[in-house]
Amino acid sequence: MSFQVIECEQGSPEWHRARAGVITASMFSTVRAKVNGLTAQQSAYVAALKMGQTEAQAREAAGYKAAPRAEVIQRALEGERVGEWSQAAHDYATRLAIERISGEALDEGFETWAMRRGRELEAEARMEHEIQSRLFVQRAGFVLTDDGLFGASADGLIEPDAGAEYKCFLGPVKLRAFWLENDVSSVIEQCQGGLWITGRRRWHIGLYCPALASVGKQLWWRVVERDDEFIEAMESDLLEFKTLVDQYEAKFRADATAAAGSILTLTTA
Repeated sequence: MSFQVIECEQGSPEWHRARAGVITASMFSTVRAKVNGLTAQQSAYVAALKMGQTEAQAREAAGYKAAPRAEVIQRALEGERVGEWSQAAHDYATRLAIERISGEALDEGFETWAMRRGRELEAEARMEHEIQSRLFVQRAGFVLTDDGLFGASADGLIEPDAGAEYKCFLGPVKLRAFWLENDVSSVIEQCQGGLWITGRRRWHIGLYCPALASVGKQLWWRVVERDDEFIEAMESDLLEFKTLVDQYEAKFRADATAAAGSILTLTTA
């Protein structure tokens, strides 16, 4: 799979322009977190039935003692899409629609302390990763699908078939999840998103925390393998979200035309 690489410094004006109107991997989890949809248990039950298991087997797989009666399950079994976009997803779609029209990022120049810290420590994290892995990590800037609709701020590309992402979390919840529980679920959409966009087979995810350097644990890293089944489901959700952005863009453009016509009517009346 071919993809575009925009050579730019993350946080630079060029980086902001490259991201304008693009659905980015860091927001994939927000896009996919629908409300009023299936719970994890309900999803397991529906998936089991769709795979051809008996009702009893599906209940056992999902941990139900009795057959669930929720309407949302029946709708899912009938092939209907369930779940609604969250307010955060609607807000993000609106922002993207405006960025498409203007060609400029609405958040250009905005940077939290955590974002600045991550940008400043990225080079150190990459160097430590190279030392520990004995691999060369090429800086990537921003990567895009060929159609320019989806992108990711890849922290590095590793030839021939890998990429890298470094996090610099300080919160105890994230540090415990990564270091003590080996749990990368909070960034799995971002990792699989990078794999989807670049067509690569594995993604190195690292947690860089200089505060742990005295005990030799300044960098935690693992390799996440490509999950084509996960990516297929994610791609479906992302393409559906893209239609929401399209709808908002069309509405902004149509409303602008209507408003101009109203002003002209009032002026000439």
